[in-house]
Amino acid sequence: MSVTTLGREPIVASDGGSERPNAGAFARQERAERLRLSALSAPGLLLISGIALVPIAWLFWLSFRGKTGFTLEHYWRLLHPSYTLTLQTTFELTFLVTALCVLLGYPLAYLVSQVRPRLAALLMLLVLFPVWTSLLVRCYAWLVLLQRRGVINTWLQEAGLIDGPLRLVHNFTGTTIGMLHIMLPFMVLPLYASMRAINPDYMRAASNLGASPVRAFWQVFVPLSLPGLYAGVIIVFVLCLGFYVTPALLGGGRVMMWSMQIERNVTYHSDWGAASALGVVLLVMTLGILWGFGRLIGFDRIVGGR
Repeated sequence: MSVTTLGREPIVASDGGSERPNAGAFARQERAERLRLSALSAPGLLLISGIALVPIAWLFWLSFRGKTGFTLEHYWRLLHPSYTLTLQTTFELTFLVTALCVLLGYPLAYLVSQVRPRLAALLMLLVLFPVWTSLLVRCYAWLVLLQRRGVINTWLQEAGLIDGPLRLVHNFTGTTIGMLHIMLPFMVLPLYASMRAINPDYMRAASNLGASPVRAFWQVFVPLSLPGLYAGVIIVFVLCLGFYVTPALLGGGRVMMWSMQIERNVTYHSDWGAASALGVVLLVMTLGILWGFGRLIGFDRIVGGR
C-alpha cells in the first residue's frame, strides 16, 4: 500500500481495490476545477452578454416591431428586387474577395514562413503595414491610383499598352481591389501562424521516404496548414460582409452593399425596423453559412484541434 497526496486530500493506493476511491477523488477535483474556471470566466461572459448579446436581442425586437405592434412588414419588404440585388452583390463580392485572398495569401504566407527570421520579420512588416494605415487613407490612395487620369492609367497609356483609360474605379473592379488590399493581412496572419507551427522534420521524413518536394508539399505541408487556411477564410468572409466605407468610396454609388442599405434606412428614412430586419437577415445567413462550413469540414479542424 502507498499513500499519495493530491491537493489537500490523501489518496490511498493499493493492489486490492483502490481504483474507486481514486476515481472519486479525481472526479471531485475535476468538478472543483471546472467551477473555479467558470467563476473566472463569469466577468468576461457578462461583458460579452452586455456588449454583444443584448444589442442583438434589441435588434431582433425592433425588426418585428411596427407602428401597431408586432409585424412582419419589414421582412416582406426585403423581397423587393432592390434588396435582393444588394444581397446578391454583397455575397458576390464577399466570395470573390475571399477566393482572391486565398490565392494570394497562401503563397505569401508560405514564403514568409520559409525564409530567414530577419527577412521574415521584414516581410511581415510589409504585410501588416496596411493594417496600421487609416482606412480612409487607403481608399483615397486607391482612388488616386485607379482613376481615369491616375497613376496606373497614365503609365499604361505612356507604355502604349492601352489607347484610352480603363475604368478601374467607381465600379465592381475598384471595390474588389480595395477590399482585397484591406483583407489580405487577415488571411496571411493565421496562415503564417499555422505554417510556422509545422515541424520541418515532417517534410524531411517525407523526402527520405521517396516523396518529391511537390508531393511532400501537397500531401504533408498543405494538410497541416489547413487549420490556418480555414481560420483565415472565416475571418475574411465575415469581415467582408460588413464592409461599408470601401464600397461607398471605390464603388462610387454603383456598388451597393447590404450594410449601405442599412445605413440608408436609418439615415434617410429613419426606419429602424427595416434596418434591424436587414441586420437580422444578414446575421442569420452568416451564421448559417458558417454552420454549414463547420459541418462540411469539421469544427475541430477550424480551431486546429486536428
